[in-house]
This record gives sequence, C-alpha cells and structure tokens, in this order.
Amino acid sequence: MELSVVVVSFNTKKLLKNCLESVLKETKGLNYEIIILDNASTDDSVEEIKKLRIKFKNIKLILNKENLGFAKANNLGIKSAKGKFILLLNPDTLIHDNLLFEMIRWMKRHPKAGIISCSLKNPDNSVQGTGGYFPTLIRVLSWMTIQDLPFIDKLITPFHPLKALSYHTGEDFYRFEKELDWVTGAFFLIRKKVIDDIGYFDEDYFMYTEEVDFCFRAKQSGWKVYYLPKWFITHIGGASGKAWSYVIAEFEGVKLFYKKHYPAWQYPILRLFLKIGALGRIIVFGVLKGKEAALSYAKAFMVA
Repeated sequence: MELSVVVVSFNTKKLLKNCLESVLKETKGLNYEIIILDNASTDDSVEEIKKLRIKFKNIKLILNKENLGFAKANNLGIKSAKGKFILLLNPDTLIHDNLLFEMIRWMKRHPKAGIISCSLKNPDNSVQGTGGYFPTLIRVLSWMTIQDLPFIDKLITPFHPLKALSYHTGEDFYRFEKELDWVTGAFFLIRKKVIDDIGYFDEDYFMYTEEVDFCFRAKQSGWKVYYLPKWFITHIGGASGKAWSYVIAEFEGVKLFYKKHYPAWQYPILRLFLKIGALGRIIVFGVLKGKEAALSYAKAFMVA
C-alpha cells in the first residue's frame, strides 16, 4: 500500500461526496486506500459514504460517537493506515490532475522531505495561505501589529504570510516552491517514517495549530517541510468567509504551542502581544467586517 488518504468529516455530506469522487477519479497509478473518520455527523454523511463503498472497495469508514476534533480523529485514521505515505485531506477539497501520484513521486526523489503540501486555491482560482514559519515572539508581535505594512515580511519572516484583509495581501509568497516551517492541515502529505519517528498529533489541540506542533517536532528530528505550488487543489472552505470563532481556537493553540516548546519566560510576553493584537482588531475588524468579528476578537482578548 503506497498511500492512505485520511478524511475527517463532520456534517459535510455534499462536500465530502465531491471530495471523495475527485480523489477516486484523479488518483491513478497508485495502490491506495481512503479512510473516512466521521465525527458523529447528523446530516446523512454516513449513508452517502456507504453508497460509495458498495462501488469502491478501497474506502474504509470509522464512526466516532462524538466530534473528536482534528487531531484525535486524524490520529485514529493514521493508526488504521497501511500506506507508506499518509495524506490528511479536508472534506471541502477537490483533487486535480493525478497530483497524488506526482507528489509521491517527488517525495521519493527527496528522501528528507517528511511533510509536503501543494497550493490551495479558492473556487475562483485565487490563492489561499497554507503554512508559514514558527510563531517566535518577534513574528507574533509582527502578526499582531505591523505585518500588514509592505516589505515587513521581507524583514521578519511571517507566521501567517497571507493577509487576506490587507491591501498588501502577501499572495505572492505562495507562488513559488520553498521550504517552510509548517503547512496547513487541509492537505498534509506525510511520510509514514515521520510518524514512526515522532509519534502522532498532540491531542491537547482540538483544532488549529496542531499541524504547527507536528511540523515543529518533525523538523527537530531532521525532517524537512516543503510547499510545492506546481500542484494545487481547490479548497472550498477558504472561500466561505469562515466563522470568526476560529480566532479564539487559534489563540488557544498558539498559547499551548508556547507552553510545550518555548521557555516559560516567553509565555507572558506572548499573551501580552496577543492581547495587543486582539484589542486593535476589535476596532479595525469591527469596522471592516461588522459585529461578529468584533465580538470574536473581544472573546479572543479575554482568552489571550
């Protein structure tokens, strides 16, 4: 078995069906399996998957009794995987042009590449951010304050290079192949040997920042992380203006990352920087995006 595709789903019936059909149609020349972890969906997702399983015998379904989140559910899928390579794939994605065959062939030619991702694009073909650099204090301060200014990213390598609400979006960052510190979990292709070396995702993370943590541990063990925009997938969720509640989860994730990996004296400084950023965004995003954004950052200020 060369590849295991692991998909975690929660109430994404139509998106999941389209995603799986794209994988089945666009994956040729590989011996692969698809492992679907359903996080207690209530929208008939399971019935849709069972229909596909009648026709495609390489689909495995694992039913969770509750919503386990990203890390825990993916870990269950990884533990069931037989492939030498494991792809974590969001259900709101579409695969194109037999890219899985091509990307695995690229990894075989680059034995130190432990984790890779491709370009993520919105349905209108605009580029999404997928990965960046580890959140050091200087990068967090830049992220929270001055990163929207032109040329700042050239002086301070960014935690989040793409700034969708800024005049200086940073989209050009994602046009070229490069080694990064981390890539986004929406399309996360891992060499099985990495998991053998460092273990699974940290289940203390429910959602957001767990892929940063995983890449951090992988790089500490000598593996490299690459972003390869020669290939791309469509990521529908990135175009939907996702709910502002993700902000709180990301703040919590960054705080946990600091507790695990950085000296204790840095943690209160991190929290100060997050509070400064949240306070500014209550005002700015409240004006630009409305009450929901302002309330989300007000909650983020309280948890920062």
